[in-house]
Amino acid sequence: MGSDFTIATIAALRARIARGELSHEALVDQVLEAAAQPAAAHVFTRLYADGARAAARHADAARKAGIELGPLAGLPVTVKDLYDVAGETTMAGSAVCAGEPPAAHDAAAVARLRTQGAAIVGKTNMTEFAFSGVGINPHHGTPANPADAVTARIPGGSSSGAAVSVALGLAVAGLGSDTGGSIRIPAALCGLVGFKSTQSRVPRTGAFELARSLDTVCAMARSVEDCLAADAAIADTPLAVSRRPLQGMRLAVPRTLMFDDIEPAVAQAFERALQALSAAGAHIVDITLAELAEIATVNAPGGFSPVEASGVHRERFATKRDGFDSRVAARIALGTEVRAADYIAMQDRRRDWIGRMERAIEGFDALVCPTVPVVAPPIESLAEDAAFFKANGLLLRNTFAINLLDGCAFSLPCHAPGELPVGLMLSSVRGDDARLAAVALAAERVVRPA
Repeated sequence: MGSDFTIATIAALRARIARGELSHEALVDQVLEAAAQPAAAHVFTRLYADGARAAARHADAARKAGIELGPLAGLPVTVKDLYDVAGETTMAGSAVCAGEPPAAHDAAAVARLRTQGAAIVGKTNMTEFAFSGVGINPHHGTPANPADAVTARIPGGSSSGAAVSVALGLAVAGLGSDTGGSIRIPAALCGLVGFKSTQSRVPRTGAFELARSLDTVCAMARSVEDCLAADAAIADTPLAVSRRPLQGMRLAVPRTLMFDDIEPAVAQAFERALQALSAAGAHIVDITLAELAEIATVNAPGGFSPVEASGVHRERFATKRDGFDSRVAARIALGTEVRAADYIAMQDRRRDWIGRMERAIEGFDALVCPTVPVVAPPIESLAEDAAFFKANGLLLRNTFAINLLDGCAFSLPCHAPGELPVGLMLSSVRGDDARLAAVALAAERVVRPA
């Protein structure tokens, strides 16, 4: 496939189709051919060739008949392995779910993509049970980050295959999920845009649960516009975004926690982005936001994800623990002995913390910080558990703060051409998705790679 295809946004593809240079069916055929190439190794856990071609042919026929198409109609999208597809056992990147009953219905988000006419190309690989920000999977292999043609680097997780499918040009959008950063981390490391909406915006029906307090159904794409198109489909209603210039926007840079252990490459890219935002008229304000230092206390003991995942997997853990990814099992084990009283106290602390955080950032258009403090490390460098868990903690640290807040966030690429991808995260409070989208649309124009 040529580069003119692999870099295409929805608008660019729609323009080519309108000019008669490409059909939906030809596009899907190209994607399916590319999905079998070595660069796409370990991206998919299942392909839906017949269904994708049928959706593409339907879109071609509708266009020929003069019917106006929705943004995703006939275009290739991918679906993370944790979403129910009717008639299939939902494996969630695992091996231990083999033999469990198949799903009776499509997940709500998958059903909505079908209603919009999207050509669902396949299910994408992921961290087992969505439980890490690294993207390594010992059962299905790990898709390599396309940003580096020389060194095999992690794609980020848990939505690893979703990110690589979009980065390789195999999809205009990858449906993933975000519990602690699983959309924004791989988007940042692979040079994409990721949108974590307020948790309640998209129903979680039919999504394999990791942590019910935090799980969010959302997607990544090549641009903010494309993320909003995917969001409109899975939320069943578009955000009412009032576009605004950067001039006069107030962006808060929280200096507590978010810049600890930052790599020079990330620091340099982020500072360039801040300068570009300022030059475009945004007011950049450094704030302490000391509440961020309380996250470890709010999330103790065990942590929301381990505690809630231990409930999800109680029976599997008792009978099939040896079949789990050992690193995932170690994290789930952190929650198995946490008492109900402690869990209730965690929920109470979180509610109090959210209220104080919301008051602390009132009056700002967005928080702005690096999505993750490091560039994608080589896969080989994480072979030992100590290195893996250190990297996992760093990758999740900044993004998890917004999940704990039940906020919304975009990750935008902000590196220079030729550099490894770096993400800039714009965040706000719950329910502020439309206003934040306006900030992201304006910021994207000045920070994204040329």
